[in-house]
Amino acid sequence: MTPQELSIVFFAQLAVILVACRICGWLGSRFLGQPQVVGEMIAGVCLGPSLFGLIAPEWQSLIFPKESQPILFVGAQLAVGLYMFIVGLNFDVSHFVSKARSAAAVSISGIAVPFLCAILLTPWLLQTPGLFHEKLATWEAQLFMGACIAITAFPMLARIIHEKGLSKSPLGTLALSAGAIDDAGAWCVLAIVLASFGGGAMVAVAAIGGAFAFALFMGLFGRKLTAPLAVRMEAEGGISEVTLAMVLIAFALCAFAMDIAGIHAVFGGFVLGAVMPKGKFAEALRAKLEPMTAVLLLPLFFTYSGLHTQLTLVNSWHLLLIALIILLVSIFAKGLACYAAARVTGEDNRTAMGIGALMNARGLMELIILNIGLQRGIIEPALFSIMVVMAIVTTLMAGPLFELVYGRHARAAGLLPATGTRGSH
Repeated sequence: MTPQELSIVFFAQLAVILVACRICGWLGSRFLGQPQVVGEMIAGVCLGPSLFGLIAPEWQSLIFPKESQPILFVGAQLAVGLYMFIVGLNFDVSHFVSKARSAAAVSISGIAVPFLCAILLTPWLLQTPGLFHEKLATWEAQLFMGACIAITAFPMLARIIHEKGLSKSPLGTLALSAGAIDDAGAWCVLAIVLASFGGGAMVAVAAIGGAFAFALFMGLFGRKLTAPLAVRMEAEGGISEVTLAMVLIAFALCAFAMDIAGIHAVFGGFVLGAVMPKGKFAEALRAKLEPMTAVLLLPLFFTYSGLHTQLTLVNSWHLLLIALIILLVSIFAKGLACYAAARVTGEDNRTAMGIGALMNARGLMELIILNIGLQRGIIEPALFSIMVVMAIVTTLMAGPLFELVYGRHARAAGLLPATGTRGSH
């Protein structure tokens, strides 16, 4: 295709993507009580070969030709990089102080038990051709599956907690603290897999060493280097175009550093966001970046994921059994482990069940990991599709399950507001 034809196709894609995401987001919010972002996850799958390509393959291939995939891929990488930067801006260490012991226990349990299940489950999965790359070592597959099952969608968790009116409650603080620790552990494991796969020991050591050096440098000097931006904002009375440009340049350099190190751009975006000055500066920066990232860019990522989700590949009883087992193991390993840890550290039964329900949401974080795995050739399209279904189901069930085991009883007892606030994303 010529550049002009690609341009025409891209803008047609953009219109279709935004319409589909808005419709699915509205339907999910109106009838299922789900955040907008959950509907967009489903919209991405619907636009791919699993629905649109099944019903109208000619139209689907016309709007989403293979030649346009690189453009969507770049847009998707920018989307998740900026999204993780915004997640970093929201990262507040003060969450850990009041619930450090319980949060550590819940997060460690929420990582350890899923990893143990992944270690036991993966050798059986490796016996089925077409799930993992044929050159993938067993331990690499086990680590990758462990990260996928153990991950908690920290941003989704924060959104649900906000919408349920739990932001300042002990349960909300505990869940946010545990979710943050949980995700940090899962991303570290993923970094090891990415660094080791297909590159040899020295490449792995260089990648992990580079990532550690980057994180250490940003931890020691990042806040000092970015502090003048907050001072500049105070002097200017807001985020000027020059300040915003400087932030975006820093974001691009951090994403570039992690990509070239052999990890992934999202690590650079998150670390930069985490060391940025908090308070008014972070709030003003989010106000500038979040609407465009959430409304325009993230739908590109969901669609790119959806175009690679082929549910028709799960076309045998054996694969359906694998999908069901992965789903059940993911739900029970994570939920029961977090519930038990909360109970052991002194939480009452309903609070512990609420923690288990919330920690089971995997959402966008799971999709990011899966896309990285597919992009790097760690997993094949069939397993990618199975895991996308797991991510959507666990995210869909988190809010309603929380209401069932905790929310409605807490409202009846006056522990929560009568209704939670609802955000668009």
